[in-house]
Amino acid sequence: MTIRSATVPFPARIKTELQIDPVLLTIVLALLMGGFVILASASISVSDNATNNPFFYVQRQLLAAAIGGAAGFICLFIPMQVWRSLGPVMLLVGLLLLIIVLIPGVGHQVNGSTRWLQVGMMNLQVSEPARLCFLLWLAGYLVRRNKCLRTKFTGFLRPMVVLSAACILLLAEPDFGAAVILLATAMVMMFVAGARLRDFLVFFTTAVLVMAALAFVSPYRMQRLTGFLDPWADPFNSGFQLTQSLIAIGRGEWFGVGLGDSVQKLFYLPEAHTDFVFAVYAEEFGLAGSLVLIALFLALLWRVFKLAMRAANAERFFEAYIAIGLGSWLGTQAFINIGVNMGLLPTKGLTLPLISYGRSSLVITMICIALLLRIHHELAVDAKPVNRKRHKRTRRSSKS
Repeated sequence: MTIRSATVPFPARIKTELQIDPVLLTIVLALLMGGFVILASASISVSDNATNNPFFYVQRQLLAAAIGGAAGFICLFIPMQVWRSLGPVMLLVGLLLLIIVLIPGVGHQVNGSTRWLQVGMMNLQVSEPARLCFLLWLAGYLVRRNKCLRTKFTGFLRPMVVLSAACILLLAEPDFGAAVILLATAMVMMFVAGARLRDFLVFFTTAVLVMAALAFVSPYRMQRLTGFLDPWADPFNSGFQLTQSLIAIGRGEWFGVGLGDSVQKLFYLPEAHTDFVFAVYAEEFGLAGSLVLIALFLALLWRVFKLAMRAANAERFFEAYIAIGLGSWLGTQAFINIGVNMGLLPTKGLTLPLISYGRSSLVITMICIALLLRIHHELAVDAKPVNRKRHKRTRRSSKS
């Protein structure tokens, strides 16, 4: 990384022609456009029944995509150095969001969970922007305190104390899934940054014991943990959602029943357009279609992690940690959502990125993609002077 490129004033960076990663953009657009088709099919019955508009949820998702696209477009012109300098502010914003939603009369409650803030016409799920704020702060910390992280337990402990406090606030909502995603993503970032393995073992053991204790003292969480082990033992109560999901996936067989012909979405499978949209997709497109969707997510992760390696090779470690964090976030969330649908994991209230209905999730995911595209742009701009110098040297050597 050249010092000049990292300190160019913000207005000057706007004048630079954007260098967009066409492969990453194509993968994201394929998932996003396919997501609208899948959502339209999965939500058509519940939309028509609730609002007399079969495309009610699709229209709301399109509006969220427009908002996310506009916010992402703005983020494309903000240098990563600005995000790095705003790290402490991002930490404060993330904590405030998680605290405000728990204030009686402020947070909006749905299905017994207080996770949302009313923002205009939209309910904002605070865990989504808060998670992004924490990751931006953590990436800056890993750059500033890298030596301490590698050599002292206190360097590992400080960010984990902050993130543990955030997880406690998430569990108070309750939002166990968001807490798991935040901790898993943060630990991947810290591992890549060089944290010692023994520090991980100490914290991981403690975290597992605490989460196990929370599960045992909470009948709600315990029921979720045990329900997925044998959903057929109580198929009309605790195992109802999972058994209906497994029936949908089983009906899909090799090539599916066809787009729009799912039976399980007809009020058999709860949350068919949100948490369990993958089950409807598997029913309509079968194993072949499911493998294509999983391949798209794997291609997205490959491209993001490749971007992180390029940033690390250019010694732009803040950008590398951000890319690692965002890639781990999207990959872990997709893995958990699909695992829940297939009965491999306990039920969590997590969307399938770019596919499920979830306006807060979609807006923040599109902002994350914009940050990744911004990182690619800055790496491409930094590489141009180097390429020119090499070209000049090649021409001089050929003349001589």
